[in-house]
Amino acid sequence: MPLPINEIKRLIKESIPDASIEIKDLMGDNNHYSATIRSEIFKNLNKIEQHKLVYKSLKGKMGNELHALSITTEVK
Repeated sequence: MPLPINEIKRLIKESIPDASIEIKDLMGDNNHYSATIRSEIFKNLNKIEQHKLVYKSLKGKMGNELHALSITTEVK
């Protein structure tokens, strides 16, 4: 079952409350997304650590309900 954009945003916001999130459905199939996430929490973290925070916020849904997510992280 695909994971809708609003559910992805909700999961990220639960873990990263100050995040501003832009998500695009790349294929129109609710299964392949591109996300840009901006947050102060990313300050002083390298890109790998930033991405790990985002993946952790998805609570195991990456690779299951969520097939593909390209992540861009930025400090607010």
